[in-house]
Amino acid sequence: MLNILLIGSGGREHAMAWKIKQSSTLNRLFIAPGNAGTAGLGENIPVGVTDFAGLKRVVLEKEIDLVVVGPEVPLVEGLHDFIEADPVLKHVKVVGPKKEGAQLEGSKDFAKAFMLRHQIPTARYFTVTSANLEEGLSFLDELKDPYVLKADGLAAGKGVLIINDLAEAKASLKEMLAGQFGDASRKVVIEEFLSGIELSVFVITDGKDYCILPEAKDYKRIGEGDTGLNTGGMGAVSPVSFAGRDFMRKVEERIIRPTINGFQQDHIPYNGFVFFGLINCEGDPYVIEYNVRMGDPETEAVMLRIKSDLVELLQSAAEGTLASQQVAFDERTVATVMLVSGGYPGSYRKGIPIRGLEELNNSILFHAGTKQSEAGVLTDGGRVIAISSYGATMNEALAYSYANAEKINYEGKYYRKDIGFDL
Repeated sequence: MLNILLIGSGGREHAMAWKIKQSSTLNRLFIAPGNAGTAGLGENIPVGVTDFAGLKRVVLEKEIDLVVVGPEVPLVEGLHDFIEADPVLKHVKVVGPKKEGAQLEGSKDFAKAFMLRHQIPTARYFTVTSANLEEGLSFLDELKDPYVLKADGLAAGKGVLIINDLAEAKASLKEMLAGQFGDASRKVVIEEFLSGIELSVFVITDGKDYCILPEAKDYKRIGEGDTGLNTGGMGAVSPVSFAGRDFMRKVEERIIRPTINGFQQDHIPYNGFVFFGLINCEGDPYVIEYNVRMGDPETEAVMLRIKSDLVELLQSAAEGTLASQQVAFDERTVATVMLVSGGYPGSYRKGIPIRGLEELNNSILFHAGTKQSEAGVLTDGGRVIAISSYGATMNEALAYSYANAEKINYEGKYYRKDIGFDL
């Protein structure tokens, strides 16, 4: 029986906690820092995700056997390496890559070079710093519009610009290099624009073997019809109608297997999740980006479709025994709708009381940005609550999620009413 520490505070972590809680191998679950939703599944501990000394204290005090890292920042900053290098912690297993492998998300340039090296299909690119700016401007001249500019480092999901005008793209490149996204854009990756429909594919791996998890499609833009500013995600659907057997065979053969083989060829120690942000270009999959953790809000749909014991998968990934595991899928559709704060993804208020959480039917609630107070549950982030529902069809699942979206109320509540519109 395992004591597990789950790191993070979002909807992704609430969904993972919900699934972990169902395991017969769980003894106690702790979440750092957690949110108002995770408090009902385990013990929240108010320690930040990058407070490594604080997390060490928790691991020792709570006799933790397995640390599961939800968000990318502690992985990119080396939490796994920190635990393994500490003489009193090194017996503790960690799910999540070490710092070297986490560069797949922490550096767009690292990820593109990895794909090129291992012949993984992706868009043509050129990496620019202030030292080779003129070559970067010339590369833009070679491309057709729209032009894609990506900050090399982590920019909280805001470091990607898609620009239709060449002169504007050149001006934006200079602004990014001058620090528009802080240190994250001191290096910028220019990419050829790929046209198609996107989806997210996930695997769990021990670095040599892998299990494919249910795929999902998420909706990043704030406005209906995929308009307006980018967000952390406004909803998700799983399964994805166009990701049939033939398409997924191409994904596995051309992308998943070469990625896992690439870890071994490059001697990159890697365990945990790999998130493949893909685009379907006329039936062929290309990689837009890698993430080194589960997606959010896709996790709030994907976890409902995993029938297997998640803790057994996590433990096998950490111990290098994933070859013995298989993942069973629930065949039903899951649709997730995200309720957000008024003003998001710009400035928004926090601390607004949320009503109607007890009135739901036929849905599972995952808290994303909430906190518990004496007055009840309050908003505490831009994305507030994810509502996930099963259905025999996508439209049935969405109908349940939307019915419950109406029952939950707080000042400034907003959600997209067209999730799944392009499927």
